[in-house]
Amino acid sequence: MEEQDVPLPAGGRVLVVDATDARCYPLPSAALRDAGEHDRVYIRPGIYEDKVFVSDRPVWLIGAGRDQVQIYCRRGGPLYLQRVSGGRIAGITFRYVGSDQHAAMNVLDATCVISRCRAMEGILSGVILYGPECRVTFSENEVCRNRESGIFVFAGAQPRVADNRCFENHHFGIAVRDEGSLPEIVRNQCDSNMLSGMLLFHHAGALLVDNVCRDNQQWGLVMTPDAHSTPALSELPGMNQLAANPRGACTITDEPLSEIGR
Repeated sequence: MEEQDVPLPAGGRVLVVDATDARCYPLPSAALRDAGEHDRVYIRPGIYEDKVFVSDRPVWLIGAGRDQVQIYCRRGGPLYLQRVSGGRIAGITFRYVGSDQHAAMNVLDATCVISRCRAMEGILSGVILYGPECRVTFSENEVCRNRESGIFVFAGAQPRVADNRCFENHHFGIAVRDEGSLPEIVRNQCDSNMLSGMLLFHHAGALLVDNVCRDNQQWGLVMTPDAHSTPALSELPGMNQLAANPRGACTITDEPLSEIGR
C-alpha cells in the first residue's frame, strides 16, 4: 500500500515512519505515541528494531507490505496488543529474534483487524490470541517457522481466523485450548508443520470450515475427547481437506502432546 492509499477519516493525519528520512518518525512506536484517535501510521519499506505496544485504544498501523516492512525485537515480542478497541494492522512482518519465550504477536482481549502480515520465529507460538474479550479478526496472514505452533487461541478467546497460511511451525499450524475458547477457523491452509495441521484440546471448541491441512508430519486434525467442533467430527473431513497427511485426516487422543514430552 502507498501512503496516499491509506484511508483517512475527517480530521485525521497520516504519520509516516521512515528511518532514512529526517522529516519522518524513525520508529513505528514513536509515531504511535503521537497518533490521535483519528490518525493513521504508515510505515515505509525498511527493517525496524522496535517493540509496538498498544493498550486501551484503537490502532491504525499500515505497512508498505509484509515483504517490504519488518519489525523485529530481541527483548520481547515485537507486537503486543491489550484491549485494543478497533482499527487495523496490515502489511508488516513481525519477527522475534531473541532467545526467551516470546511470541511474534501477542493479542489480549482485542477487537481490531490484523491482515496481510507475517509472524515468524517466535520461541512460543507465532501468534497468541487470548482472553475472553478477544474478538480480533486475523486474516490473510502468513505464520511460519515458529518454535511451537503457528496460531494459538486460548483463555476463552473467540476470534475470527480466516484465509491464513500456517507453515513450517515446529508444533501445529493452529491450536485451540480451554473451555470458552471458540474461534471461527475458516479457509486456512496449514501445511508442512512438524506435528499436525490443527489441534483442539482441553475443552476447546471451534468452527472448522473449508480449511486445508496437508503435508504435515502427522495428522490433519487432532482433538482430545473433551474438545468439540462444528461441524461434528464425523462431518469434518467433508467440510475440510484433511486427508493428505501421513497419518490421515483426524484422530482423537487423550495425549495430543505426548510426542513432545508434555
